[in-house]
Amino acid sequence: MAYTTINKSSEHFNTKLYTGNGSTNAITGVGFQPDFVWTKNRTENSDNRLFDAIRGTTYILTSNNTDTSSSSADTLTSFDTDGFTLGSSFRVNKNTNNFASWNWKANGAGSANTAGSINTTSTSVNTTAGFSISKYTGNGTGGATIGHGLGVVPKFAIFKRTNSSGNWQVYHHSIGNTHVLKLNGNDAKLDDNTFLNDTSPSNSLITLGAGGLVNGNGDTHICYAFADVQGFSKFSSYVGNGNADGTFIYTGFKPAFVMVKRTDSADGWFFLDDKRDIDNAANHWLMADSSGAEQTSPIFFDFLSNGFKHRGTGGGNNGSGGTYIYMAFAKAPLVGTNGVTAKAR
Repeated sequence: MAYTTINKSSEHFNTKLYTGNGSTNAITGVGFQPDFVWTKNRTENSDNRLFDAIRGTTYILTSNNTDTSSSSADTLTSFDTDGFTLGSSFRVNKNTNNFASWNWKANGAGSANTAGSINTTSTSVNTTAGFSISKYTGNGTGGATIGHGLGVVPKFAIFKRTNSSGNWQVYHHSIGNTHVLKLNGNDAKLDDNTFLNDTSPSNSLITLGAGGLVNGNGDTHICYAFADVQGFSKFSSYVGNGNADGTFIYTGFKPAFVMVKRTDSADGWFFLDDKRDIDNAANHWLMADSSGAEQTSPIFFDFLSNGFKHRGTGGGNNGSGGTYIYMAFAKAPLVGTNGVTAKAR
């Protein structure tokens, strides 16, 4: 049996739903002090807003466009012991609107990592949960490296140049080190040796190409890196079958959150979670590359005790012969450290 080292996944990742009040709004019930908070308005069209403890409170990144990191004093104003506090901004707290937030624990503001040829300004690491955030200044040299601090090889990494506009760049081990995906668009994978210099990450370093979006000379960049953790997180791929009795994806845990992206043709970044869909089938979806409000059709999949099974035939998640990547985080491991087995819902 596949045992885990994390019995309580909600101590490291958690989805928290909330309703905006247009004023000061303390969001509690996350279960820990988050270091990476991703928020999205469910009720109406509005950008995805991303915050992290390294760039600091009030500093926004937007996954569905190319904007630079900007500060807005009335957005996320503090990372708290059991959640976060929001100001009055309609971007994250519009009165009466429903919002979702996805929260990850790293290690606060972190510290410099000097393992690579580029020293990170700060790297915040949660080795237990396989997640780190790094901020660094590029040097424009292909083959430069940064330390990620995980101690194991990251399987998924998201990069954004923060001091000027530009596309988000995404690495997923399933498409290899020669290709890149764009988080702010629905493009298929693109062959690009200026991204990671056609070099896979190691257990200590990420190698950068000379491209300005990940290694612009004198530019500041942020990197969110993730590793597989048995029973807690999984980053892999699958092939769709175009059938309502769809492909089953084994993760080794009961999912709390799944994001999928088609890689062989253009389609969006869809994500679903167990808080917006407390029963199967899961069909309340949002998109990382779109400002669109929450949608409920088509049906996507069932969350099971050991993975997820597709129930829809849409090209965005289960097109016949389509190739897809996914990132998934656990609600509960299939088998905990005490041998207890999770149940399907």
